[in-house]
Amino acid sequence: MSPREPRSEPGRAAVTSARQRERGSAGARSLLLTVLGEFVLPRGGEVWTGTLVDALGALGVEEKSARQALSRTAAEGLLESARHGRKVRWSLTEAGDRLLRAGTERIYGFMRRPHAWDGRWLVLTAGVPETQRRLRHRLRTKLTWLGLGSPAPTLWVVPDAAKEAEVREVIRELDLADRAYAWTGSSAEIGDTAKLISAAWDLDDVEKRYLRFIEDFEGRAVASDRAAFVNQVLLIQEWRRFPFLDPDLPAELLDHAWPGPRAAAVFHDLRNRWHRRAQAEWDRMDADADARH
Repeated sequence: MSPREPRSEPGRAAVTSARQRERGSAGARSLLLTVLGEFVLPRGGEVWTGTLVDALGALGVEEKSARQALSRTAAEGLLESARHGRKVRWSLTEAGDRLLRAGTERIYGFMRRPHAWDGRWLVLTAGVPETQRRLRHRLRTKLTWLGLGSPAPTLWVVPDAAKEAEVREVIRELDLADRAYAWTGSSAEIGDTAKLISAAWDLDDVEKRYLRFIEDFEGRAVASDRAAFVNQVLLIQEWRRFPFLDPDLPAELLDHAWPGPRAAAVFHDLRNRWHRRAQAEWDRMDADADARH
């Protein structure tokens, strides 16, 4: 196949790929959250069990794993169920709605447009004992989501002083105010900034992921509503990882053309191209589930 030749509907290959990625319940839950954010949240946050099982089935998730993912997500307080005769309808809780809206904003806003840099950094030190592993994990997850990197134990940095309020909220939420200190300002030009960046973020790996994303999706075509649905979910599923991986550094701190903007262009172009047909397939699955007795 020529590199310029549009890829045909992936069909079985896409489903096989999804199955390989989503063998565990954690993977099924991840796909579930993507489906909830893309198709359920915009429709008032309610959906039949059958719709979700069918949707995840199209993505290669077995029914048992799909139902386990639903139960797990409900146990985390993100979904609640109500029985309607023999059927069950799920609704997003307030926490679930808040989580998905924040995720949607971050996913679709990430790498959307270039941003100027004022030369200022935010530096945070926050010590959490090794014995408090859950708290350490939560701190790392939240700070990474904001684009911070950790070049040394207990130290976090980001070349964006405007994130001060968001970092303060994380520290408040995790009750770490008595163990955290932060500063904002320009670099004192002591040491090698490139080495600091290399220690804080694995940009080589991120760049490889961007190039693989572009290779996998650029030029891909779909031939049916079902294929549009499957590919749109897989597209979002892959793209949603990048806000965790890429700090979206200013151009001044990068030594070559960064593939992130090109990958973002591929993402938004394909999502916009497939959106109508993917939504139509979702509505069809939902109508089928509603008609079942």
